[in-house]
Amino acid sequence: MEKEHQIFGIRAIIEAIQAGKDVDKVFIQKEASGELMKDLMKVMKRASVNFSYVPVEKLNRLTPNNHQGAVATISPIGFISLEDLVESTLEANKKPLFLILDQLSDARNFGAIIRTAECTGVNGIIVQKTGSAPVNGDTVKTSAGAVFNVPICKVEHIKDAVFYLQGSGIKTVAATERTEDSIYDIDLTEGVAIIMGSEDRGINPSVLKIVDEKAKLPMFGTIGSLNVSVACGAFLYEAVRQRK
Repeated sequence: MEKEHQIFGIRAIIEAIQAGKDVDKVFIQKEASGELMKDLMKVMKRASVNFSYVPVEKLNRLTPNNHQGAVATISPIGFISLEDLVESTLEANKKPLFLILDQLSDARNFGAIIRTAECTGVNGIIVQKTGSAPVNGDTVKTSAGAVFNVPICKVEHIKDAVFYLQGSGIKTVAATERTEDSIYDIDLTEGVAIIMGSEDRGINPSVLKIVDEKAKLPMFGTIGSLNVSVACGAFLYEAVRQRK
């Protein structure tokens, strides 16, 4: 974790969250207690901030300073609202290409996907506030700086984002093995949002129920699935091929 992208100390973290800083995750010392810690928990829950309990040794590794049992990671980028992202994109582009990542949790996979998204002209990436990979030093490095060029939007629930996009005339296409339809048979020339799932669980079943189309990549080997960033690249470049 890069030191300029972290905050240590309970009160400092509370103030950062209340000031609207993009706090990606807070690491809390196991069995930490006290009134100030209770205040921090309330503030985090109100703002839907990711947090996890860790041994004190991890906090000591993160910072040599007096962390008081809490260290937070701060995103090096700002985020855009879903409404602003969709509105501004539709004004400039009648056939936008969005990418939705349903609780992708690995920061390096996230960075690799952002890099491919930037190369394929993706207009914006949508992720869920909780359970998603942070935008940290690993993400920035793996994206080769592309993270600063592609708008990223955080939403409370992926389902709500899907409904909003559909209401805005954007077709939603889920990348999943739970279909017989190939990505090569899906029309990606209109306004579309491609949805990729997490590394271990794929797309949430509740999201799969509401998407417009499902598609999979043909597989010829003995291994049943691709790395999510590789699969995402294949989907995005099929969209590029069709649009050319």
